[in-house]
Amino acid sequence: MSALFTPLKLGSTTIPNRLGMSALTRNRSTKTVPNEIMLKYYVQRANGGAGLIVSEGILITRQGTEWPLAPGIWEQSQIHGWKKITAAVHEAGSKIYAQLWHLGRVSHPDAQEQIAAGVPVYAPSAISARGGKFRFLPGVPGYVTPTEIPDPTTIIEQYKQAAINAKEAGFDGVELHGGHGYLVHQFLDSASNHRIDKWGGSPENRARFALEVLKVLKEVWGANVAVKVTPAGGSNDVGMLLDETIATFGYLLREADKLGLAYVTLLRYHEFFDLEVDGKRRATKHDVLETFHPFLQSTPIFLNAGVTPVEAEELVRSGKVAGVFMGQSWIAHPDLAKRVKAGKPLDSVVDLAHLYGAEGVDSAIGYVDYKEATY
Repeated sequence: MSALFTPLKLGSTTIPNRLGMSALTRNRSTKTVPNEIMLKYYVQRANGGAGLIVSEGILITRQGTEWPLAPGIWEQSQIHGWKKITAAVHEAGSKIYAQLWHLGRVSHPDAQEQIAAGVPVYAPSAISARGGKFRFLPGVPGYVTPTEIPDPTTIIEQYKQAAINAKEAGFDGVELHGGHGYLVHQFLDSASNHRIDKWGGSPENRARFALEVLKVLKEVWGANVAVKVTPAGGSNDVGMLLDETIATFGYLLREADKLGLAYVTLLRYHEFFDLEVDGKRRATKHDVLETFHPFLQSTPIFLNAGVTPVEAEELVRSGKVAGVFMGQSWIAHPDLAKRVKAGKPLDSVVDLAHLYGAEGVDSAIGYVDYKEATY
């Protein structure tokens, strides 16, 4: 595993290895504020050797997410909570990026935070996503028809303020969540974006929102800005035909490559994210890495979704990627990087029953109670 365990410079930050921890929603905050159990979770994995940790999705503004205990970064109490986490991660020798997240049309108007925000559920177009589960609302409702965003620049400014807040909170950079059918992806996808102004229609116009957000993030963070994309789609009722997928994401990545980003994360096709809608799989199955790496000539690529340590070593050694992100492996193995380096087995099983917490159950269960290996 010698290639995996070599340092890598990303923007102005050097990470100690190429084995990163991907953003993982865990639904454990206290009324959107990061807390002590979250601090323990991140520090465990920093101590476990993560070269770069990407935070769980951080809401940039009040939204009615189906994860009511997701954390935010729009007010001082949240910034203070994140500051304690970033300081502890740094003390443990790791680096941490904030993943900035806006849900767009997959919020719900009856959720407490959406009511508190006093604004409707916004999206590029007034098109509802099929599916959805808001278990904490009566009747388990699905998604609703959103309100079209009158002026997308207002949301872009919210991203900029979130980036400013993330800097105050002590993060090493920011990653724009551009996938999984959330707001950025909704602008990119022709099924969720029917606008006829400069924010919709052609691949160039549909990619405009993502690129303009990246530009304002760079105003705040310089080289320490990244983006995660999921071209295969599948989640939250997005996904286009292959030729349109290549045209749209190819343009986005080619233009993003000119911006001088720290890295781009490509999430490849994985059945876990290929959800059924009306009895049919939603994703566009194709080789994401082989299709889109030619569009990124100067930006480091990280690959995500089901990558094994052996495959990760081969990919980094061959130069196909600069590094990899792993998700559930980091959940079940808080000492994942140490295990891989020492040749220890990945033999823990994710506690699926408590993966996202459970009402009336200790929040530590399935979150920070996984055992480390003996070294």
